[in-house]
Amino acid sequence: MAEPPVRFGILGCANIARKVSRAITLAPNSTIVAIGSRSLEKATSFAEENGFPASAKVYGSYDAVLDDPDVDAVYIPLPTSLHLRWAVLAAQKKKHVLLDKPVALNVKELDVILEACESSGVQFMDATMWMHHPRTLEMKEFLSDPQRFGQLKSLHSIFSYVGGPDFLTNDIRIKPDLDALGALGDTGWYCIRAILWATDYQLPKIATALPDPEFNESGVILSCGASLRWEDGKIATFYCSFLTNLTMDIRLLGTNGNLRVHDFVIPFKENAAPFYVTSNSRYIELSLGCDPPPSEHVIATDLPQEALMVKEFASLVGGIKGLGSKPEKKWPNISRKTQVVIDAVKASIDKGFEPVEVVF
Repeated sequence: MAEPPVRFGILGCANIARKVSRAITLAPNSTIVAIGSRSLEKATSFAEENGFPASAKVYGSYDAVLDDPDVDAVYIPLPTSLHLRWAVLAAQKKKHVLLDKPVALNVKELDVILEACESSGVQFMDATMWMHHPRTLEMKEFLSDPQRFGQLKSLHSIFSYVGGPDFLTNDIRIKPDLDALGALGDTGWYCIRAILWATDYQLPKIATALPDPEFNESGVILSCGASLRWEDGKIATFYCSFLTNLTMDIRLLGTNGNLRVHDFVIPFKENAAPFYVTSNSRYIELSLGCDPPPSEHVIATDLPQEALMVKEFASLVGGIKGLGSKPEKKWPNISRKTQVVIDAVKASIDKGFEPVEVVF
């Protein structure tokens, strides 16, 4: 007999909530039962425009969603400055928490959120969608192959897009009172997560911000970069920006091979995602090419990555509800490591690009 679907409430009507509400509908083990906004009219319009079930309840406050006994879990796409308050309150109300990224303004805030989730026995997961795509597992298998890839030596990641005039004037991600981390918290989160994923979540020892980040008039970061260094000699760089053309690259260099992916954050096609590898390549005669050449690997999926994320989260919640399982600690641990590196890069920027030790 199939387990009943996990019942989601959504706090807020952010644009990203359109994508995730669709994912909740597509995932086979979840359903939307409530949405709340500061305005009942806004919540009603959002539910109608995004095809919510007719049975979904609409509220004019976030508290009402958390007080609804029919809500098992909440998705929180609110501005980062509001995460501490509402994620903690959700956990205290025994609601499982799927939290948009960046999960907090700093690791001190995140620790309060994670402690609340642990104390209440609820599952925590951040909404980093690409980690749930089957391509991610396939890429990891290549990186783990000592013959094809070898030892990881260097990593490079970029996530940027052009925000445009309206974005750079009005979007919450450039407002110091709403999302003070700016591009570092938004696009930089993905770059840092990709680097940590590739290193099996081994934290770097040192983070050093690169000179000349760009800020708006309110002091919010619009673009920045950093280098990361590990004790074993690995090095990584990343660049994140609201000011350069859409780029979503990872490049991983090993002693025997390399891996490239050009759309790691959001695949260019929803149902198929490629990556490119080379192994044991050498120049051919007169350096007219290389052998073997790079090969393309295309990974198909029946569900988009955001629906797979919801499915994984709902599966964990269902295990806790129906089987008495304990919350999976992997996800909060990964979130915390990502936040720790963001904090170190931000500290390096604030200290005039001095190297900063990464402390977990």
